[in-house]
Amino acid sequence: MATYQNIFTQIQVKAPPEMGIPLPAADEPRTNLTGYNYWLGKIGQAQLGPIYLGWLGMISLVFGFAAFMIIGLNFWAQAGWSPQTFMRELFWLSLDPPGPEYGFSPFVPLNEGGWFILTGAFLTIAVLCWWVRTYMRAKSLGMGMHIPWAFASAIWLFLVLGFIRPLLLGSWAEAVPYGIFSHLDWTNNFSLIYGNLFYNPFHALSIAFLYGSAVLFAMHGATIVALGRYGGEREIEQIVDRGTASERGALFWRWTMGFNATMESIHRWAWWFAVLTTLTGGIGILLTGTVVDNWYLWAQEHHYAPS
Repeated sequence: MATYQNIFTQIQVKAPPEMGIPLPAADEPRTNLTGYNYWLGKIGQAQLGPIYLGWLGMISLVFGFAAFMIIGLNFWAQAGWSPQTFMRELFWLSLDPPGPEYGFSPFVPLNEGGWFILTGAFLTIAVLCWWVRTYMRAKSLGMGMHIPWAFASAIWLFLVLGFIRPLLLGSWAEAVPYGIFSHLDWTNNFSLIYGNLFYNPFHALSIAFLYGSAVLFAMHGATIVALGRYGGEREIEQIVDRGTASERGALFWRWTMGFNATMESIHRWAWWFAVLTTLTGGIGILLTGTVVDNWYLWAQEHHYAPS
């Protein structure tokens, strides 16, 4: 048998572009623009397009671009409209939420936090429109709803941090600022104010699922790449008709770990671990300051930390 290592050699098949299945009559037409990129083909499929945006996609891009520009122009103004200062200070620039004196009022002067509220509104519209777009595209193609519901889990954490928790506490000041180091500073201060977030059990679950996701995806990806010479990437076929690739993979993991997932169940494991990362993380953030004021004291009372 010829040796084939697909971690070193990416086979690129260049053929007429795949335009996909016919869409339902109610859908708007796709663009017919397609391209071929050799270097993208090194890490994925080389074909670019066709792209389907529709009204939801266009609305999402417009509002997302508006949010991006508001943040960027605020950063540039903080840098005194100097390109050199902007590039040098980019990691320290920040668009901050309104102060606690404004509560949760939507009517805040632009330079006192109004830009932050406007950015959050635009960004939320963009993200939610993109979510509906993923749902409608999956439904139109007859797919399962696994992708939009996984995306919804990430949106849950996004909304908890920027809207739901500030709403419950009655203050925009509780929201996360838009900035790189300011975001990190907020996370650090958040943990210090509420008695060390590491004692939050939902935060612990979120981290466990985060690391678990990394391990599961790495294990699965490595196994399939290692089985590429035996057709291991044809996983769907081997779910219903087990071949030498799945047999070798199963034997390897029984030898090294004592147990193995199947060609199907590994994807369910990975999906749940990834979804539960942001789901449990959002619950932990939501409970902080609304239900529990000090996680270390809570942990002592519930025998989760030494008293």
